[in-house]
Amino acid sequence: MLREEKKKKKREREKRRRRIEKKKKKKKTKKKTKKKKKKKKKKKKKNKKKKKKKKKKKKKKKKKKKKKKKKKKKKKKKKKKKKKKKKKKKKKKKKKKKKKKKKKKKKKKHRHLFND
Repeated sequence: MLREEKKKKKREREKRRRRIEKKKKKKKTKKKTKKKKKKKKKKKKKNKKKKKKKKKKKKKKKKKKKKKKKKKKKKKKKKKKKKKKKKKKKKKKKKKKKKKKKKKKKKKKHRHLFND
């Protein structure tokens, strides 16, 4: 039984393979059908003088300026500023070193207690 089944499977496989090969061959041998081209009738050219075309100058577009809305300014009261007096810088004088004098001690006079 097993052998028969194997044989059957093999046969089927072979069939499939052959079928596929046939298809491949067909694909290769297919003729392409060419489309016939229509012939265009040639028009007879008339000898006409060519006119020179004038080049048109391009106009530059002017950009429109946007108008700015003016804001009303509030008037501010001006504060009077006090003028600051500028201080003049005094030049520092060099101090001369003084020699210290020795103080003489005064003799105390005895005050009379009673006026004579």
